Amino acid sequence: MHSILIVEDEPIIRSALRRLLERNSYQVSEAGSVQEAQEQHNLNSFDLIISDLRLPGAPGTEMIKLADPRPVLIMTSYASLRSAVDSMRLGAIDYIAKPFDHDEMLQTVARIIAEHEQATPDADEQPTPTEATALCVDNSDIGIIGSSPAMQALYSDIRKVAPTDSNVLIQGESGTGKELVARALHNLSKRAKAPMISVNCAAIPETLIESELFGHEKGAFTGAVSARTGLVEAADGGTLFLDEIGELPLEAQARLLRVLQEGEIRRVGSVQSQKVDVRLVAATHRDLKSLSKTGGFREDLYYRLHVIALHLPALRDRGHDVVEIADILLARQCERMHKEPMTFSAQARQALQVHSWPGNVRELENALERAVILCEGNQVTPELMGLDIDLSAVPSSPAAADNPVSTTAEAAPSAAAEPELAGSDLSLEDYFQHVVLENQDQMTETDLARKLGISRKCLWERRQRFGIPRRKASDT
Repeated sequence: MHSILIVEDEPIIRSALRRLLERNSYQVSEAGSVQEAQEQHNLNSFDLIISDLRLPGAPGTEMIKLADPRPVLIMTSYASLRSAVDSMRLGAIDYIAKPFDHDEMLQTVARIIAEHEQATPDADEQPTPTEATALCVDNSDIGIIGSSPAMQALYSDIRKVAPTDSNVLIQGESGTGKELVARALHNLSKRAKAPMISVNCAAIPETLIESELFGHEKGAFTGAVSARTGLVEAADGGTLFLDEIGELPLEAQARLLRVLQEGEIRRVGSVQSQKVDVRLVAATHRDLKSLSKTGGFREDLYYRLHVIALHLPALRDRGHDVVEIADILLARQCERMHKEPMTFSAQARQALQVHSWPGNVRELENALERAVILCEGNQVTPELMGLDIDLSAVPSSPAAADNPVSTTAEAAPSAAAEPELAGSDLSLEDYFQHVVLENQDQMTETDLARKLGISRKCLWERRQRFGIPRRKASDT
C-alpha cells in the first residue's frame, strides 16, 4: 500500500482529501505545517507528499528540498496558479488547482507514484493501479492501453517522433486521450527530466490567457501588483502541451507564433524579450486547417504546428480495445468503491462494441462508474451502463425484457424532463446536466463549478461531453 503525507493547514480540506485517498487504498498521514511535517514524520517513508502552497510559517515549497528525492505535489488556488508553476521550477513534481475534482486528484496521484516508481528500479513495491491508471498498465513506454492495428501504428509514430524537438499536433475527438499521447511524447524525449506544462486553452478566461501563457510585468494591467512568470517560460527546457489549441484567441496565437519562430517571449507590459527553449505539443478536436481558411485560426501558426500530425483514433474505431479497456476500468471502479469484483454479461460485452462511444474513453469511464454504483449483484448488463444504443441489435436477456432502457445521457435534458430528474432514478449525468441548465444563467462558471464540487476545467470538459455550450452571460 502506498503512503501519502498531506500538508494542509485547513482541517476541512485535509480531512476530505484524506478520506478520498483512503477510500482508494492509500495509507495517509497528516500535518498542518512544514514544521509539523518535519517534526512528526519521517519524510523519506512516503511515496508522495501533497502540500498546500500557502502554509503558516514556511511555504509548501519548502517540502521539496526537505523531502528530496520524494515527489511533492503542490496544491494551490486558481488565483495563485502562476506561483504554483514557479514551485515546479523549484522541483515540485506537479501542481493541482483548488477546488480540485476528485477524479483529477486521483489521476494525478496515481500517475506521479507510477512514474516515480518507474524511475526507481529498486523500489520494493509496484504501483497499485486505480481507475486513474487504467490506461497506463500496458505498453509501459507509451502509457496507453490497446492493441488494435490503429493504436499499434500510433505507438510506432510516437516512438519515432518523441526523440526529436519537432512540434507535434495531436488530433482526435474529445475523450480519446490526447494528453496521454502528449505525456508519452514527453516521457520518451530527451526532455523527460524537465517539466511538462499542460494548459487547457479553453479552460482559461480569454482576458487572462495571454498573461497566463506569457507572464506579465508589474503594473501591466489593473490588478498586476507584481511580475509573474508565464506558463511558456515555466516550461523552459521541457515540453509545453496546449490542449484545445483551437480555442486560443487570435492575439495569443500571434504571441505563440513568435515563440515558435524566434524562440523567445515577451511578457505582457514588457519591452524586453527573453529566450525560451520549449517543445510544443498541441491538441485539438477541431479542424484547424478549415478554421485557418475562414480566419478562425492563423494559417501561419497552423503550418508551424503541423510539422508532425498524430491522429488518435476514436474508441469506436479501435475494435476489441474497447472491451480490453472496459475490463480494466471496471476492476478499478470496483476497487475504488470497495465493491466485490464484477464481470460483464455476454450482452454487455456485445453492447460495448455496438455502441458508437461519441464521448470515447471518457464516456466509457462514466458508463462504468454508473454501472458499479447501480449494480446490486456482480454482473454488469447493458442497462446498468445506460448506453444510448438500439438494444435490438444486442441479444436480450430475461432481465432486459423486464427492464427496458430509455436513456439520453448524451443529450441535454429538456424542461419537460424535470419531474423525472427529481425522482429516485436520477443518474450522475442527469444531475450534472440539471444543475448546469438550471443555474448557468444566474451563476458564473466559477460559482457553478463550486456548486458541483468540481474544477472549472472539469466543468468545461463535462459541458463538451454532454453537448451543453457555455453561455456568454454565465462568464461575467
